[in-house]
Amino acid sequence: QVQLVESGGGLVQAGGSLRLSCAASGRTFSSYSMGWFRQAPGKEREFVSAITWSGSIMYYADSVKDRFALSRDNAKNTVYLQMSSLKPEDTAVYYCAAARYSGTNYYTRSTEYAYWGQGTQVTVSS
Repeated sequence: QVQLVESGGGLVQAGGSLRLSCAASGRTFSSYSMGWFRQAPGKEREFVSAITWSGSIMYYADSVKDRFALSRDNAKNTVYLQMSSLKPEDTAVYYCAAARYSGTNYYTRSTEYAYWGQGTQVTVSS
């Protein structure tokens, strides 16, 4: 069993920044790829970013590329999503997820993730 706890969400003005954290427990965190997804009201959950187990490869959705930066600290069992130049369309509940599989790949589909956090709200005002 894996527990994921997100933090760092909140209300920010357009152009501002936030850093989300995801603390993991209950499994060998460093062996698995991690990802972030988000879900806005009335919309489906969408992929935001993913990182391989080593932290050497990160992948981003086009909508957040060059604005968001994903990193991980395996010693602290924590993943960080640094969000900059935030836009109102970034408003959503953000979810951290741990992949089903160990290995060197990253994953972009929600079905490839086995464990999810409870989500943290990010609201960007115009």
